[in-house]
Amino acid sequence: MLSLLAASADAAGPLMWSDYSLGPSLFKIGWFELRYYSLAYLIGVIFSYWHVSKMIKQPGAPMAQRHVDDLFFYCTLGVIIGGRLGYAAFYTGGASDNPSVFLDFSGDSFLKWKLLEVWEGGMAFHGGLIGVVVAAAFVCWRANLSYLRVGDYIAVTVPMGMLLGRLANFNNGELWGRVTDVPWAMVFAKADEFPRHPSQLYQAGLEGLALLIILTFMFWKTRARYRPGLLMGVFILGMGLARFTNEFFREPDSHLSDFAVQTGLSMGQWLTIPLIVIGLIVTFYALTRRPVGTGSAKTQAA
Repeated sequence: MLSLLAASADAAGPLMWSDYSLGPSLFKIGWFELRYYSLAYLIGVIFSYWHVSKMIKQPGAPMAQRHVDDLFFYCTLGVIIGGRLGYAAFYTGGASDNPSVFLDFSGDSFLKWKLLEVWEGGMAFHGGLIGVVVAAAFVCWRANLSYLRVGDYIAVTVPMGMLLGRLANFNNGELWGRVTDVPWAMVFAKADEFPRHPSQLYQAGLEGLALLIILTFMFWKTRARYRPGLLMGVFILGMGLARFTNEFFREPDSHLSDFAVQTGLSMGQWLTIPLIVIGLIVTFYALTRRPVGTGSAKTQAA
């Protein structure tokens, strides 16, 4: 895709983001508006539910369909609540032009709960990940399931949500990259007149598509699922490395730019370092333990 953008730029000058955006919403009927950002989360959850339901039909599954139903109810809540709380905690409230999303007293209404306005964007990956971890832990504790093995099955599907979410970020013209002169640099209307990295596409490629291919291959073409924690460890490690790398091309949030200059790394990179460490530990643990025995999904989930 970047090569196509570069060819277009060579032919007609700097690329304009507005020429590639589909607009904020798919359609609007009366008060109801289906935004692409919301659609990305919806498709991601549906894909995850479908894929995990298919995965547990393979030998050695650690859970039954009833557990999948519970998981994706609580994990959906976890990613939304955790993502918004994480965004509010880490990326807002640091400047007058970027207030906290918890409350907004501006406008005609006396009290506006912006925390609930998921369709407006503003989701932190780290917060969403914590939400999913807590939700999955609750389901596993209640049903007496192996947390590592259940986490392996969830991890395989998460990159699809990351892929769609980053494409939605690009479509919204948010989270743009740093100023650059690469052939595929793009001018984002919401930023300024300078060509910038389309860093949302980099993230969609590394955090989404690449990890989705790797983890899907590992599950379906290898015996990785019989090593508790391996798929989850590879996901955490891969996501951490991809996010750390992509942050070099992404423009830091305006109220966190001084923080990045002072510390040498962006907020996203500092938050990602623990992920890399945890990913290494979990992957090493999985590789040094004996694989679990095979068996039917019904037997393993009993």
